[in-house]
Amino acid sequence: MSVKPLRHTASWGSPGRAPSPGCEQPHRSINVLIVEDHAVVAEGLAALLGEHPDLHVIGWAPTVAEAGMRAQCSAVDVAVIDFWLPDGNAVDAAAAIRTHHPDAYVVVVSADDSEQAMIASVESGASGYLIKTATGAEIVRAVRKAADGDVLIPAHKLAELLARNRDAARREAARTERLASLTAREAEILQLMSRGLTNREIAAELSIAYPTVRSHVRKVLEKLNARSKLEAVVKAAEVERTSPADPDPDTVPWRS
Repeated sequence: MSVKPLRHTASWGSPGRAPSPGCEQPHRSINVLIVEDHAVVAEGLAALLGEHPDLHVIGWAPTVAEAGMRAQCSAVDVAVIDFWLPDGNAVDAAAAIRTHHPDAYVVVVSADDSEQAMIASVESGASGYLIKTATGAEIVRAVRKAADGDVLIPAHKLAELLARNRDAARREAARTERLASLTAREAEILQLMSRGLTNREIAAELSIAYPTVRSHVRKVLEKLNARSKLEAVVKAAEVERTSPADPDPDTVPWRS
């Protein structure tokens, strides 16, 4: 089957028919919207789904914004969405589509195989998450099952993923809370520790007694539940790495 080059500003008609202008009319088959910023991938998905009479591709949107515009004037039963898009991700695209079609189902097809992307998709209501190495038959099956209201991720696997995500969130919250418990002086000393200064060098830098520095260091290790200065610095760095790009300096006082 030959596939014409995609033009995301045009509407696609039924397989074998030329694109028609304006919004697509609802079909009795499963109406599928492809949200994918790579034209070659979108073409492949359109060709694949177009081979099946019960699947009707209503169009292609390369961005979250255009997915919302396309959904505004076309019936959408299932959206096949790449996780990462130029102006957001699959979670944003699903929300944009459901603004107009609350009952639309979502199948994410992405190169990102991380648990974070999968969990974010599932928590936003996606019926399934496939890696782009999936076969054509697997993608077709996923679209059909999603349209039937089925969840494609086994319940035990989903429960396991969500439990791990909750555990990781709790651990991160505990680390952040411990770091926030440091006094201004302890945070200052942790910052100097992160620069590799010894206790005596810290004492000289702050013009305080060496025993006072040792006492503060012990408190820092105790509050961060660290067994060494290196471990304390690493734990603080982990909190920084998972914090917003521009945190309030008052909440992360040890940063330079």
